Amino acid sequence: MLKQSNQQPLAGVRVVECSHGVAAAYCGRLLSVMGAEVILLEPRGGHRLRGEPPFLAEAPDISALFSYLTAGKQSVICDLAEDMGRAELDALLADADILIDDTPIAERHARGLDPDDLSRRFPKLIPVSVLPFGAYGRKAEWKAEEINAIHATGEGFLLPNGLSVELFPERPPLKIYGHFTAMQGGVAATLAALSALWAGQGQAVDISVQDAGLAVACFAVQRLGDGSLEHRVERSFKYGGVLECRDGFVEVLTLEERQWTAMVELMGHPAWATDKALDDALERSRRGAEINRYIRAWAREHDVEELVGRAQRLGVPMARYNAPADILCDRHEQARGLFQPVEIPAVGTRPMLVAPFHFGGSPLRLTSGPPALGEHMAAGPAVRARKVMGAAE
Repeated sequence: MLKQSNQQPLAGVRVVECSHGVAAAYCGRLLSVMGAEVILLEPRGGHRLRGEPPFLAEAPDISALFSYLTAGKQSVICDLAEDMGRAELDALLADADILIDDTPIAERHARGLDPDDLSRRFPKLIPVSVLPFGAYGRKAEWKAEEINAIHATGEGFLLPNGLSVELFPERPPLKIYGHFTAMQGGVAATLAALSALWAGQGQAVDISVQDAGLAVACFAVQRLGDGSLEHRVERSFKYGGVLECRDGFVEVLTLEERQWTAMVELMGHPAWATDKALDDALERSRRGAEINRYIRAWAREHDVEELVGRAQRLGVPMARYNAPADILCDRHEQARGLFQPVEIPAVGTRPMLVAPFHFGGSPLRLTSGPPALGEHMAAGPAVRARKVMGAAE
């Protein structure tokens, strides 16, 4: 059961992960970095995400996504379509605290993953179901990819927005790059799994990725409740937002009067900003496009670091609009240990994001890189499975 320490709060917890998609895999990843032993079940041909882009530039056949999601996990080949595979699953679940499963409902019974049957045979187990629309309801058996999930939350209706829609008004609403909604589902699954672990044995968890995404990106629904149908063309700051500088971008937002006053001081009290009519916040909103033309012309004359430093000293909410490479070399993130060197087979050591939280004042540690297919078969599960099969015969 749950054992706590500063460095490994989930030391002693065993998790079996039967994942196919990002949400369930990310849940296992977060539990693993907190110290749980996570055993990833893979079919003979390997996990589906092993072939999912993006791929590492140095090794075009190695998925960067899979490498990130499985760092620190164990890999066991377990074909649940076969009797031997289901017996091996039983042997693993007999010692497990948590099962993470995103197998479609229609396939669960045949693969030995029926929730009611699992609860009967393993009363101490916490089964965590992670599906696009949850395990019950009219859409429970529906399948979905990230583009379906993000549009199911209503967030896709609002994309692209801000500077993107101004620069590229012809672009259709697609999705945020990557697996934003799926990872929100993984976060929700992790929190629910930990809550069930804290509450005691036998709790069952049902996660809907759509629900998790909606809980995070609920602004469109909230505005609808206020009587306003928000649209991507309108979803932008009336003035401010993303500004282009000489050497990069910044983002600024001046919602409060004192912040607007500080922004005028930052810009050196230009004549246009001293117009008395702009003392009225509503008038500034009405003239947002005009104000932005001035602000953007001014910002292009400055460097990011110089501008952000002065803005923060004056109390203007402004920050660098980071590119991924900026984050990797950021001194703050280096001090917090957000990235750590991890060994990736056939590639070498690369920096990898660990976890967005600390315990005991110290960052958590990744114990290993992504596993090779079936790398941990010799650790015992297969032997236990043979024993189960022998007893059944």
